[in-house]
Amino acid sequence: MKKTIILLTAAVVTILLLAGCPGRGRSGATTAGTKTPITFTFFNQDAVEDMEFDDPVAKKITEATGVTLKVDHPVGGDLTAIPLMIASGEFPDMIFAKGNLNILIEADAVLRLDDLIAKRGKNMRDLYGDQLGRLKASLDDPYIYHVGTFGVKQAVWNTEGNMQIQHAVLKDQGYPKMQTLDDYEKAIKAYMAKYPTINGLRTIGLSLLSDTWQWYIDVSNPSGMLIGYPDDGQWIVDQNTLQAQYKFLHPDAKLWYKWLNRMNAEGVLDPESFTQKEDQWQAKIASGRVLGLSYPLWGWGNARTSLINEGRPERTMAYLPIQADERFKSPMLKDYGFGGGWGIAITKACKDPERLFEFLDWWCTEEAQVLVNWGIQGTNYEVRNGKRIFLDQEKIMVNPNYSQQTGVGRWIHPFPQRGTGYIDSTGNWITRDSPETIKENYLPIEKETLAAYGVEMWMDLFPTTASLGVSKHGQAWQYTLTPELNAITSEADNYIKTALANIVLGRPENFEATWTRILQDLRAMGIDDANKALTQMIQDKMKLWGTK
Repeated sequence: MKKTIILLTAAVVTILLLAGCPGRGRSGATTAGTKTPITFTFFNQDAVEDMEFDDPVAKKITEATGVTLKVDHPVGGDLTAIPLMIASGEFPDMIFAKGNLNILIEADAVLRLDDLIAKRGKNMRDLYGDQLGRLKASLDDPYIYHVGTFGVKQAVWNTEGNMQIQHAVLKDQGYPKMQTLDDYEKAIKAYMAKYPTINGLRTIGLSLLSDTWQWYIDVSNPSGMLIGYPDDGQWIVDQNTLQAQYKFLHPDAKLWYKWLNRMNAEGVLDPESFTQKEDQWQAKIASGRVLGLSYPLWGWGNARTSLINEGRPERTMAYLPIQADERFKSPMLKDYGFGGGWGIAITKACKDPERLFEFLDWWCTEEAQVLVNWGIQGTNYEVRNGKRIFLDQEKIMVNPNYSQQTGVGRWIHPFPQRGTGYIDSTGNWITRDSPETIKENYLPIEKETLAAYGVEMWMDLFPTTASLGVSKHGQAWQYTLTPELNAITSEADNYIKTALANIVLGRPENFEATWTRILQDLRAMGIDDANKALTQMIQDKMKLWGTK
């Protein structure tokens, strides 16, 4: 999940819901359309760095709107910032709360946007179109409290797979069949035996990152994807019955952990996988000695850039459709549709909600979408024969700070997005992604690997989007959970994170007995009740969307 559900303990939720806040629907007095300078405060739950609104793209945004943003973010994966806001009654002007939107709604801390969308949201209505209703909170509370993030019209052209492996390994092994964990294991073990060190450092077969929220991505997510289930976060949702299940209860979920347990016992798994910090993990990847990963590129892109800059592109990763065994089909190109579950909310504390809404509505325009995706014409891109041409691809490849310095791509998330499948009024793709540009931007070593497997793009190796169908329920990790469901899953997640680390690092002969005990412990926590509650949420969501 590009984006993990933040879960709160039952005690914290109870405290928060007692912290009442003034009513919704407050209006500002500023006349729409003005460019008078104004600064809005913005808390971004997904930000991991200080984001000063002063790069060239940000300055163009201010020039077009008069708005400057003062961005705040949680420190070190802290999950208490939003609860503390609610407890204190002090809020920024707008907030991206991810899965915590529900407690903001319950606390009367965010504004209903329906009237503003109807009266002032021309561009917003155009962007969301017939998907606008997917922004509604629930059947019981059918109002819109946030401006949804993620692309509305997405095209699935690319994938990084759920397991990656170095090009150097594939080339050395003669580009073997790579379909199952067994195939993956054989290639890595053979390479490790042949090259026990790389640049004087011990070769690592597979390294995990599980420090804070990253465990959802690197330890939890592969267990479902390897057995053919698309990304529903901590849940597996049966694609036929739409019954939800806490993923670790699925009988095949243990395949990933049993394999990791054996890889640890045999010295393939990095022994620091459950203790290392992100900078240590990145440094190992950047050293070129990590042969395999199970993490999306957005998590280790800087390490990849370092390898390219140092002239070692063969140490970057190939993306192949690895599954637990031949019974399963990779879900990586699944079309989830527009989920609408997360987005930016305007809080009750906003000093001028109409002006802020006007700013968010401007963000839905083609002008804004081109700016945040492509940058500045003449500097980052130019138009040749009616086609936008990005000028800075080489700079991106060698400069890990490119986005921070230029602003290109920096302000896409978590704001409204038209999506990779949207063609604008000039006939160009609204984002820089397209089949043509993706192929153009492949490294020579990537093209070499792809040619060895007889394809042109990574996605050509995977089951097609059409064959996987479109999700009727979106993605469960985007759902705003009730406090009760939050409490159960929070307890389960806190338990399972430690339990999985222990079982992977434990003795292989104890695995089955330990796994049975884990399932017993989860059921004792009431996880079966959570399954029923989420299944009902799915049914309600489909009724709300009209997809049932």
